[in-house]
Amino acid sequence: AAGVAAGVRVLDLDRELVGGDVYHYSVTLAAGDTTSEPLRLHRVVRELAPWIARPTPRAAMLLHGDFSTFLSNFAPSLISAAAPPPGGLAPYLAQRGIDVWGVDRRWSSLDTDAEPADLADLADMGFAGALDDTRRALRFARAVRALTGAGTGRMALGGFSRGGHLAYAYAAAEAQQPWAQRQVSSLVPIDVYAEIAPEDEALRQGACDRRDEERAAMAAGMYGSDNTFFSLAGALASEAPSDPSPLFEGYSNRDTLLILVAQTALFFPATPSYHLAGGTIVEDLPTSLRYTSEALVADWFASAPSYQATAELADGDGLWCGDEPSPLRDHLGDIELPVFYLGAAGGFGDHGLYTTALVASADVTTLVVRQLDEAREGEDFGHGDLLYAADARDLAWRPLADWLQAH
Repeated sequence: AAGVAAGVRVLDLDRELVGGDVYHYSVTLAAGDTTSEPLRLHRVVRELAPWIARPTPRAAMLLHGDFSTFLSNFAPSLISAAAPPPGGLAPYLAQRGIDVWGVDRRWSSLDTDAEPADLADLADMGFAGALDDTRRALRFARAVRALTGAGTGRMALGGFSRGGHLAYAYAAAEAQQPWAQRQVSSLVPIDVYAEIAPEDEALRQGACDRRDEERAAMAAGMYGSDNTFFSLAGALASEAPSDPSPLFEGYSNRDTLLILVAQTALFFPATPSYHLAGGTIVEDLPTSLRYTSEALVADWFASAPSYQATAELADGDGLWCGDEPSPLRDHLGDIELPVFYLGAAGGFGDHGLYTTALVASADVTTLVVRQLDEAREGEDFGHGDLLYAADARDLAWRPLADWLQAH
């Protein structure tokens, strides 16, 4: 019935226990006009009875980041036994009375069993397609909530990393729509920027360079960015941590994983000290992780979808580059929604604050989680620590839940 109300065709529906009375539902919707890949949505919510969600007025749609899915970012206990209670940000918010939804971008479910994998559909999986899917997911979620007694209210839209960039883009686009057609009540970008500050010119130029490389790859017919590097690094670190790494010569599999997550700026300098997880650095090499278990990080990497759409990467870097006209740049200042920016000192962190100053909202809250002094930012709370650290619940999730409940 909800599928009919939302104008979509439901292909599959599953339910599994997360913990206590919190359950995870996944629903697969039929493909759209521009791709053969179906669309997968998620819901994490408290139940009154089997298949009956507990009605709650607060709801949020969360968008995942690169080489990830909704589950690996927001409900990691469903992909890893190493996830600390209550199992991730989504289960925590559900326990606090928030109806949590999510949508996997279509590249995450691409069928790569065929050899060679057919990556043609990835050519159209850029920001525009992701925003259309976000709109479709919001419409479906609100229809389900209305039919099950939770009301017709708008939803918070949040996103981690590139998902946060997409959330900014969606909010800017929706600001051009009549009020009655809008679906979002508030905006929650998690550790990301949509606009790079003038003083970070080197970061902007790096985005321009990456965009040009990604566009050149697409022009050569390479529509998919291969994520098997991440999945292999994670699997090897779990299965044979002391063995020599086939990825980084002269290092063990464990060393390789630590370098990738604790010194990520060597490969992706989103900020000068950017890293996925804060580590202890000794003689310029990480020896351990400070906040998140290595096992959980390894499982996050190992679960990476095989490919990500190069078009999405190019669109994101192009927006960060900012040397071309774009709807996001033109309308970022039209966003009047309440905004909660959650950052990590060792991630995008303070560099994400500039974007929050460009929106038109009079209700902007920012929180950058910082555990060490500024001189040690390279070891501080990292990008992924916001989702996976043992103390993320107190440092990041609780303030976010409090804000969502108040908005």
